[in-house]
Amino acid sequence: MSQRFRLLNEAQVKSLLPMDDLIQAMEDALARFSAGDVLQPVRTVLTVGPTRAFFGLMPAYMPQPARMGAKLVTVFGQNESRGLPSHLATILLLDPDTGALVGLLDGRYITEARTAAVSAVSARHLARADAATLAIIGSGVQARSHLEALAEVRTLGEARVWSPRQASRERFVGEMASHLPGRLRAVERAEDAVRGADIIVLVTSSPTPVIDDAWVSPGAHVISVGACRPDQREMDPVLVTRARLYVDSRAAALVESGDVVMGMRDGRFTETHIVGELGQVVLGRAPGRISDADVTVFKSLGMAVEDVVAADLALRKAVENSSGVELTL
Repeated sequence: MSQRFRLLNEAQVKSLLPMDDLIQAMEDALARFSAGDVLQPVRTVLTVGPTRAFFGLMPAYMPQPARMGAKLVTVFGQNESRGLPSHLATILLLDPDTGALVGLLDGRYITEARTAAVSAVSARHLARADAATLAIIGSGVQARSHLEALAEVRTLGEARVWSPRQASRERFVGEMASHLPGRLRAVERAEDAVRGADIIVLVTSSPTPVIDDAWVSPGAHVISVGACRPDQREMDPVLVTRARLYVDSRAAALVESGDVVMGMRDGRFTETHIVGELGQVVLGRAPGRISDADVTVFKSLGMAVEDVVAADLALRKAVENSSGVELTL
């Protein structure tokens, strides 16, 4: 028996997922995950070839409302020289009653946007209510989506961006200036971006720390999106130790996040240093910020349920307005 499914390319997916809708969908997905309503293993990862490229499989099932699917994601650092993004992904959605394929979606934009949307949820619940100054370390696609997403949950008076290459950070400002007219600027040092910032976003590919603890002011909220392998860390370990630490998935953080794994290995803290999952904070089952002086850290690794929920939202909208192409397998 043939299976009919809908194919959505990146442009179609992007048109169907406005950031405000995606932030709300991710908040719900995080809460459901931390409530135990999601079946989701820690991702399976293969290290590929001499460049140690990354191939991950991320399945998830949620019974209510019923959703099931998986993301295939690759990270090939040499792709830039080939004219391809380093991060590529495809998401398969399956009928939770029959297992039949119902959707095949480009997952590159979903990965980019849902990651930023989750970060916005963390800022909504963990950043100070008056947070207005944003520092972005990195100038790639995640930097772009994070500027858009964080502007949805906080009124940003200023944003400062730094990345190692001057041309990259200046191009970022040129392309994104319309999001914060006159208030977005590139700086020459990471320290210049971080000092005095209320929200600090780390979206780098660096395997070693890109910020120092001394730069981070009391009351700041730090969002770490890079360093997703156990032998990589993006933050000064002193910062992770002094901060109130939150994660998307405790189980994943304890095996995948070098900022957590190496901190524990070095004897700086134990797993009890993790205050809670972000979904637990959303549910009121874990405490968030206690005072305006707290430094909070959200370590984001990304979860399959986020991809499946985002893809399901796009697919439902596509069916409503007849977007994409229907195919038979």
